[in-house]
Amino acid sequence: MVSAAVPELPDLTIYVEALERTVGNRILEDVRLASPFVLRSVEPPLSGATGRRVRGVERIGKRIVLALDGDLFLVFHLMIAGRLRWKKRGAKPPAKLGLAAFDFEHGTLLLTEAGSKKRAALHVVAGREALAGHDPGGLEVFDATLADFSRAITRENHTIKRTLTDPRILSGIGNAYSDEILHRARLSPVKLSQKLDTAEIATLFAAVRSTLEDWTGRLRREVGGGFPAKVTAFRQGMAVHGRYRKPCPDCGSPVQRIVHAGNESNYCARCQTGGKLLADRALSRLLKSDWPRSLEELEERRRGS
Repeated sequence: MVSAAVPELPDLTIYVEALERTVGNRILEDVRLASPFVLRSVEPPLSGATGRRVRGVERIGKRIVLALDGDLFLVFHLMIAGRLRWKKRGAKPPAKLGLAAFDFEHGTLLLTEAGSKKRAALHVVAGREALAGHDPGGLEVFDATLADFSRAITRENHTIKRTLTDPRILSGIGNAYSDEILHRARLSPVKLSQKLDTAEIATLFAAVRSTLEDWTGRLRREVGGGFPAKVTAFRQGMAVHGRYRKPCPDCGSPVQRIVHAGNESNYCARCQTGGKLLADRALSRLLKSDWPRSLEELEERRRGS
């Protein structure tokens, strides 16, 4: 499986809500860095955050922000494998995974990251103007009208999959939920954004909002009043993401996938592409004319193998 488990808008929303419940209006007493490389800013110093009260928790794109007294902000970018965990006061960052610990009177917030490639980042930012520099600029779909959405996605001509996941175009959507959105909208991931007609744009807008809203609600119910412990891109109940060769929940056809530049798109050929198989670049170069063009041809080959 090559799809990256980057936390997206539903998971980040649940993180923000949990942090508001847990550390909102609490004083950050100490910060312990287990990996100095996670801190990507120099001024203002991280030590300046201690002793300040958390006045709010925000999301900017795929970043989580703790707003502290004095217009100071801690900006967390979890990237692929970064996670936040709430533990007892004074908990040690786990060996190999631990990046930093943020101590409050009633507990400790741990920042961890699995894997050998450490990409998660922490920035200390002074002032709203500097904080705005961490915003990629993508449209917040729940604050947008259909006209706003249409302008945003047709400004450049890319595949819809790329358009949905570009943080400069839309905020908070990544590999997993873009698959789910496109399945709900019955649209091919490789259709070009400027080729969408008015009805398709309206359908896509509704699918973006309903998919993100439905999954945020589902995750909110799972977490309840606790702190999210399992943040993953692969969830029970997803229609196509992470379900290669498994049956589409709507039509029963096997879910297909294409892989490009380390990212995986999962789709249902019958529901989204009129039964046509999208050619994976690497495989289509290898197989050339042997690449199956339809679900029927693919099934015939499998039966004959």
